[in-house]
Amino acid sequence: MTRIKLNSKAMQTVLAFSSLVLLLIIFTIASPNFLIASNITTILLMTAVNGILAVGITFIIVTGGIDLSAGTVMTFGSMLTAIFISKLGAPIVVGILMGILAGAFCGFLNGVTITKLGLPPFIATLGMMNVTKGLNLIVSNARPIYFPNAQKFATFATRPFFGVPVGVLIFFTCALIATFILSKTIIGRYTYAIGSNEEATRLSGISTDAWKIGIYAMSGAFFGLAGVVMVSRVSSAQPSIGAGYEMDAISATVIGGASLAGGEGSILGTVIGAFIITVLTNGLRILSVPQEWQMVITGLIVIGAVYLDIVRRKVK
Repeated sequence: MTRIKLNSKAMQTVLAFSSLVLLLIIFTIASPNFLIASNITTILLMTAVNGILAVGITFIIVTGGIDLSAGTVMTFGSMLTAIFISKLGAPIVVGILMGILAGAFCGFLNGVTITKLGLPPFIATLGMMNVTKGLNLIVSNARPIYFPNAQKFATFATRPFFGVPVGVLIFFTCALIATFILSKTIIGRYTYAIGSNEEATRLSGISTDAWKIGIYAMSGAFFGLAGVVMVSRVSSAQPSIGAGYEMDAISATVIGGASLAGGEGSILGTVIGAFIITVLTNGLRILSVPQEWQMVITGLIVIGAVYLDIVRRKVK
């Protein structure tokens, strides 16, 4: 049974990677402007933000949960980072830390609401999405926040380090750390255990509520970090910029092989899924496909990925 499951996970990753390669080939043939250095850099930077969000949300989906607040929590982290650095004159490190902590705190509240109040993850995180959406407008007075006195921070995500933008290196670092956590630590083992059978895990003496709160808080920290990278990438904190990002992150995770039923998922698959979403979006834009049709195509791909997951679980 273990061997079958391992083979299934490997096949899912290979299928996702093959789809990514196929997309790259199609768009390269369709447009001479796709595989040029400037566009590759754009794809990498676009993937960095969505990828960090997707890495965080992978933990939640593996537990069998969902987080619809990821995009607005990301924005909340970016707003607090901007306020501390630009408005309060705090050191850049302090601003970055506050953005990450803001995301972790929102994730902590989501975890508490789900475990202690008994709300379904869908409802709890939907509420947090609206709360943070409103807070983003309140703390910014519904206006963008710029960095007139902190230009080093405003451009650090796009600044190259040995030819690779710093924001992309942060994304890859997050992916490596998350891979280690999910595959080599007790947090990872309990994440899979809760997603596979939460009741059995609880009956074995494990405090599933405490671990779920910790997992949601950790994922929120990733969301906050994504906000830090986002605010530096666009050189300003935009109060409404995160709307819809949670759907791209969830899509990347599902396309990468995570099961919405819980108990399955990998960071490598999520990274590949994030690149698939970005390459698809970027390629369609280069081909001048209308935005409404881009949304239709992306939605159909997500539906297909979820359906394949259902079929895969039935086969097992």
